[in-house]
Amino acid sequence: MKQGLLVLWGLWAVLISCQVAALIETYEFSDQALENRYHVLTQELRCPKCQNQNIADSDAPISKDLRRSLHQQLELGASDEDIRDYMVARYGEFVRYRPRFGGINVILWLAPVILLLSGLVILAALLRTRAGSRNAAAHLDAEEQMRLKSLLQRVERDS
Repeated sequence: MKQGLLVLWGLWAVLISCQVAALIETYEFSDQALENRYHVLTQELRCPKCQNQNIADSDAPISKDLRRSLHQQLELGASDEDIRDYMVARYGEFVRYRPRFGGINVILWLAPVILLLSGLVILAALLRTRAGSRNAAAHLDAEEQMRLKSLLQRVERDS
């Protein structure tokens, strides 16, 4: 009984400590429009450490630094594109959830279409050669048909 009670107290302590560890960052903005831009940009930028979370949702220290930097840049009057360019220059194109269409990223954007079209061309070529081989067998001259009949008869006799 005492052991079960100790386990429950331990679980309760862990749950409470998890809630205490969660830190809510608040930044003071000079303008409501800046705060709106901040929220949009934090949703668009990916955490370099977490890789599948935006910086708004990530608790990684680098995301906290990125949010602080974003706030400072917004307050200094940087445009959204300037901020994105700064983040890409510092962390690479990976930091953007929607990479630009240009440079090496063209391959990423066009690869699915190219692969699909290549598959369709290969499929069409295979179907065409299969249909061509069937038609070639149907157009035998008289001598070839005689040879084919004799071969088929020989196979039937042997089996």
